[in-house]
Order: sequence, then structure tokens, then C-alpha cells
Amino acid sequence: MKFFFATGKADLATGADKALADVVAGVQAGKKAMISGFVDSSGNAAQNDELAKQRAFAVRDQLKALGVAEDKIELKKPENVDAGAGAQARRVEVSLV
Repeated sequence: MKFFFATGKADLATGADKALADVVAGVQAGKKAMISGFVDSSGNAAQNDELAKQRAFAVRDQLKALGVAEDKIELKKPENVDAGAGAQARRVEVSLV
């Protein structure tokens, strides 16, 4: 599952809870949620890295608000940190493992 963010923002879009329902169900079935944020290559690299982290934290915090225990959530830095520019670079991916 992918969540896309506005430029310079770390706010989840309206309806994120609905999208996260499948993740919550997967965790309740015994899986873990793996969250990975991506970095926009345009602009200041350090600021973009911090923003990617804040976006991943926003998804994590929403999962916790939906009842997912913190030990069932894992934050992972993506192997390819530079995801280019545009919407694809302003995303957080959530997978069940």
C-alpha cells in the first residue's frame, strides 16, 4: 500500500484510516506492518530525509491510533533512498510481513 504526500507536508490524506484497515486486519491476523518512507531528490537532502521520516512516523502513529501495537510496526529505511522527484518520491509504503 502506498501513501502519497503533498510537497513539504507530512499530513496523511483524508481517508487514510479506510486504506489502513487492510493493514490493521493483517496485523490482527499475525503479520507485522513494515513502513518505508522515500526521499525526494529535489531541494535540501537533509530536510528531505527528515520529511520522509516524519511521513513514515505519521503512518506509524495512525496505525497506533487504530489499535496496532508498536511492536507490530517496523520502520525501514528504503534501500534506494533517492526515489527521484515528484509524487513517487513523496510516498510511504506499507507492507505486511
